[in-house]
Amino acid sequence: MKELWTTMASLMGVLAFSQTLLHTVVPPELRFAFLKLFQRLFNCFSSYCYYEITEIDGVNTNELYNAVQLYLSSSASSTTAGTTSSSNRLSLTRGLNSSAITFGLANNDRLSDVFNGVSVVWEHNVTPRQSQTFSWRPLPEEKRGFTLRINKRDQPGILEEYLEFITNKAMEIRRKNQDRLLYTNSRGGSLDSRGHPWESVPFKHPSTFDTLAMDPIKKREIMCDLRDFADGQAFYKRTGRAWKRGYLLYGPPGTGKSSMIAAMANFLGYDIYDLELTEVNTNSELRKLLMKTSSKSIIVIEDIDCSINLTNRKKSNGTGARNDSVSDTRSGSPGIPIPGDPDNNNGGNNSITLSGLLNFTDGLWSCCGSERIFVFTTNHIDKLDPALLRSGRMDMHIHMSYCSFPSLKILLKTYLGCEPGDISPDVSSDLAAVIDEAEMTPADISEVLIKNRRDNDKALRELLEVLRKKKSVNRRLRRRRLVADVEDEAEEKRALDSPKEGGGAANGGGGDDVEVNYKKSEEEDNGID
Repeated sequence: MKELWTTMASLMGVLAFSQTLLHTVVPPELRFAFLKLFQRLFNCFSSYCYYEITEIDGVNTNELYNAVQLYLSSSASSTTAGTTSSSNRLSLTRGLNSSAITFGLANNDRLSDVFNGVSVVWEHNVTPRQSQTFSWRPLPEEKRGFTLRINKRDQPGILEEYLEFITNKAMEIRRKNQDRLLYTNSRGGSLDSRGHPWESVPFKHPSTFDTLAMDPIKKREIMCDLRDFADGQAFYKRTGRAWKRGYLLYGPPGTGKSSMIAAMANFLGYDIYDLELTEVNTNSELRKLLMKTSSKSIIVIEDIDCSINLTNRKKSNGTGARNDSVSDTRSGSPGIPIPGDPDNNNGGNNSITLSGLLNFTDGLWSCCGSERIFVFTTNHIDKLDPALLRSGRMDMHIHMSYCSFPSLKILLKTYLGCEPGDISPDVSSDLAAVIDEAEMTPADISEVLIKNRRDNDKALRELLEVLRKKKSVNRRLRRRRLVADVEDEAEEKRALDSPKEGGGAANGGGGDDVEVNYKKSEEEDNGID
C-alpha cells in the first residue's frame, strides 16, 4: 500500500511539472488553438449537438434562460409528463407575486425531456465567476446556464419548434402562478410613478363558471367560445383578423353581469382593465389607454348606457342623422358638449366621439395588441347605437336574464349544498312552477338563501313563499298594463270618432267593461293566491 501511494505522488508531481512546463513553453494562443481543434474533432465524431443558453447575454438578461428555467421547473414537478430526472435533488422556489411553490433543476444536474417523440437532455451548469475589476453593471457571483443536448439526426426537425413550445409554455405557467390584476384608468389621464395611465390592484374575485347562475347550455356555449378564442392564434392569423373578440352582456340589474366578467377572467387567466369613460376626455387619451393594455386581458366598459351619453343616433332629434358624437350636439360642433344641457351626462368635460369608441374596439388602433377581449355591459340594449352592436365589435350578445329553474338549481347547490336528489319532488315541482313568472334575479334569490343558509328546509320554504308573492305581484302589474294599453287605445279611438254622433258613448262603455273585467280577474287571482 505504501508503494502505491508513493507511485501516485510521483505521477502527480510529474503532471504538475509537465503542466508548468506546458504553460511556460507553449504560448496561450497555441494552447487555445489546440483546444479548439480538439473540440472540433470531438464534435465531428460525436452524435450529439450541444446548445448553450446563458443567464446573462452581454449586459442584458437572457429571456430564453428564464423561459427554460420555468419550463423545466414544471417538468421536474410533474410525475405524469413523461420526464425523468437523473437525480433526486430538486430546488424549491416561490417567485414574487406567486402563490405556488415550483420545483427547479438543481445546480450541475441533468433532466431528460421528450418532445414529439424525440429525447433531449438538459443540464444546468453553475460555475463561480472570476473576480470582476470594474463594471457599469455588477454581474452575479455565479455563472449560470443551460446546456441542451440533441441528437444530430433530430436537430433540424425539432429545435426551433421545441424552443417556441418552451417559450409559450413558460408564459402560460407564469400567468397561472402570478396573481391576476384589476386595472382602472387614472383620473384625468394622469400617470403613475412608472409613467403608466393604469392603476392596479390584485384581482381576487372568486366567481367561476361553476358558481355562475346561468342556464348550463348557454354557459357551455360561452366557455367553448372563450376556449376557441384563446387557442385561435393560427386561425386569426390565417383569416387576416385581429386576435380579439367582443362580448355584450345585457339584462336587468342583479342578473350576474359583473360575475360573468370575473368568471371569464378566472377561466382564461386574464387580467381585467376596467375602463371608466367619464375619466377620459378625448379620443387621443382613449387610444393611449388602449396602447398601454397588455395581451391576454379583458377590457371592460360597464353600464355603457349610463357612463356617457351613447344613445341611438336614429332616435335622436327625430332626424335619424345624428353626428357620431358621444356627447349631445344638438346645437354645437361634433364632440363638444353644450354647457347646461340636461341630456349631457359628462358634466361638460367629455368629448369622446362614437367614431373614436368604435375605432377603439374595431379600428386600426384595436390591432396594436393581441389576444384581448372587449366586454360591454348595459341594462338597456335598445339605447345603444346599432353601429356598436354589429359583429366585429360585439361578436357575441349574451342576455343575462332572470333566474330560471336550471339556474336556481345551481344556486341551491352553491349556497345550500343541495343536490337535485336532496330536494323533495313536491318542493322541486312547486319551485319550477313559479320561478319563471316570478322574474327574480339571481342576486335577489341569493340574498334569501344566504340569510337561511344554516337551515335548508327554512330556506326552501321562505324562497317558495317569496317566489309566489313575486309571481302574484307580476300578474297584477301585467293586467294593469294591459288595462292601461286598452284604455289608451280606446281614448285614441274616441278622439278619432269624436266628430261622429254617438261615437263617444259607445267607446266609453267599452272602457267600463274593461275595468269591470279587470276587477273580476283581480278578485279571482286573490282567491287563488
